[in-house]
Amino acid sequence: MTTCEIRPPGVAGETGARHYMPLASEYSTSTARLIFIDADDFYRDIVKSELTAEGFSVVDFPNSDAAMASLQAGAEADLIVTDWGPQNAIGGNVFQAMRKAGIDVPVVVLTERSSTVHERFALQQGAVDFIDKSRGTQIVAARVRLILASNRKAQALPDTIEQGRLLLETGRAYWAGIDVNLTVGEFKIVLLLATQVGEHVSYRQIYDALHYPGFMAGCGEDGYRANVRGAIKRIRCKFKECDPNWDEITNFIGFGYSWQKRGVQIIPPEELEEQLAECGVMLDNFDL
Repeated sequence: MTTCEIRPPGVAGETGARHYMPLASEYSTSTARLIFIDADDFYRDIVKSELTAEGFSVVDFPNSDAAMASLQAGAEADLIVTDWGPQNAIGGNVFQAMRKAGIDVPVVVLTERSSTVHERFALQQGAVDFIDKSRGTQIVAARVRLILASNRKAQALPDTIEQGRLLLETGRAYWAGIDVNLTVGEFKIVLLLATQVGEHVSYRQIYDALHYPGFMAGCGEDGYRANVRGAIKRIRCKFKECDPNWDEITNFIGFGYSWQKRGVQIIPPEELEEQLAECGVMLDNFDL
């Protein structure tokens, strides 16, 4: 009897199953510049004061228009914290204005409406985190530190990365010279995959890159997988708008994704299904 072992070839890192979760207090915020947007003057003053006490340099604005005007005038920020506002008015406007102006700064959304529908929409718009206001400023500060630390790791990479027809440069992704118009989170995923060509990167590793180690969202312990699949789907759609024949990201069933290493044979799905069936493994048992 032949024993089959099914596992992904060239897995990035060890397996992504275990992670060192650093303490938020390990990250210095002495030079971290935050923009805080909230229409409630009283609440804005309190949060600004508390974030300043946590070591951040905070500039506050009552609306997204004022914040965007400041950024376009040359103000600099490492991260934006914004209220979602009624009918998505504030948070939604921030993302629209940033995309229009070509401003690439991570955004954390604060909200009093913490439903999964609002969370999913905010993350799809490009938010790197979604926090209920009831969690308190200390939780906001801790998450901001983790996000900024994650960004510093990404900034340690070369300013320009080329992988075939892909060019990653100063937070923008280009395919055959065309700007793919990725969000900050989508860029992080492409950066992770493209710097580990031919290696399979786990759902958990991708989700950690999208947010920060240990971030949880979605339903259940593995709810983040659906969010990763959604992000990959959006990334694929954006690349295919630039090139209908684009197919660089492949899926390893039940494990994660890989940026293809050209010249390596890719097993067709029907052939893979047949090989797995011989080992007693059914595709229906896996998330695609």
